[in-house]
Amino acid sequence: MKEQKFPQTLLEAVQFFGADDNAFNLMVKMRWPDGKVTCPRCGSDKVGFIATRKTWECKSCTTKKQFSVKVRTIFEDSPIKLDKWLCAMWLIANAKNGISSYEIGRSLGVTQKTGWFMLQRIRLALQTGTIEKMKGHVESDETFIGGRSRFMHKARKKQQSGWKGMTPVQGLLERTAGGKASRVKLKVLKTTRNHEVQGNVREYVLKGSELHTDALRSYIGMNQDYVHQVIDHAICYAKGHVHTNGLENFWCLLKRTIKGTYVNVEPFHLFRYLDEQAFRFNEREDSDAGRFMKALHGVVGKGLKYVDLIDKGGEDLQPA
Repeated sequence: MKEQKFPQTLLEAVQFFGADDNAFNLMVKMRWPDGKVTCPRCGSDKVGFIATRKTWECKSCTTKKQFSVKVRTIFEDSPIKLDKWLCAMWLIANAKNGISSYEIGRSLGVTQKTGWFMLQRIRLALQTGTIEKMKGHVESDETFIGGRSRFMHKARKKQQSGWKGMTPVQGLLERTAGGKASRVKLKVLKTTRNHEVQGNVREYVLKGSELHTDALRSYIGMNQDYVHQVIDHAICYAKGHVHTNGLENFWCLLKRTIKGTYVNVEPFHLFRYLDEQAFRFNEREDSDAGRFMKALHGVVGKGLKYVDLIDKGGEDLQPA
């Protein structure tokens, strides 16, 4: 039989993952590229394949000897078949304005609740976790996500107007340089005070870089470690190369996704949606197939249980 070409479009992806054992074979090849299957629990290569169940049995483990390709991934303990999981990953990795749980449910034939849980797991896979610091010309800016209190229902309203009730988010953008596209790093803030805002800059931006910010007082003192350039938005939005317009553009994309597709995002889930949007932005110059494969490589070694997902005290699950 002629080997099928790897899909490049959504239509091809649906056909490819739904045929034969393509989804299973892709996961096996991705997890064990050298073709040597090892137990994800103990690391032993003394395993036997059970073809009827598409599982392996480890000869070294004393308990939980059998394992599938889903073990130690975001798919673990999920009854959803791999073809549906991979189609969902293709959709969220390539939908510029995101995709809602209702649309996932209609498209894949699952409930809205299942679709929501699938999307949250996939967003976990989209976390890059890179330790490479930004350098060159870097923009830093903040925005607020959520509805203003004056638009809230009276049962939730805390004051008549202002930003109370909204969640602050800090963004860092490394501008295009050397043919490398700009990239962003996002962080949910508890406050916009200097210890938190400056702490994120120092954590993710290389010292000596040129830092562009607005006139927020929280950035006072950054000139000790960075070439700090300030643009006062009360006067103008750009002076030559000094501006934060790159992040302003990104905020438009983010808010269009949240307001237009997701409508309402709870603060304790917000960082997951930020990871999703940052992934698509940072990989925007890649093809649909390329973005999908980068997302797929992020599924291994991660897991998310539903009880942890709905725990409102689960802010500790937010990545550093």
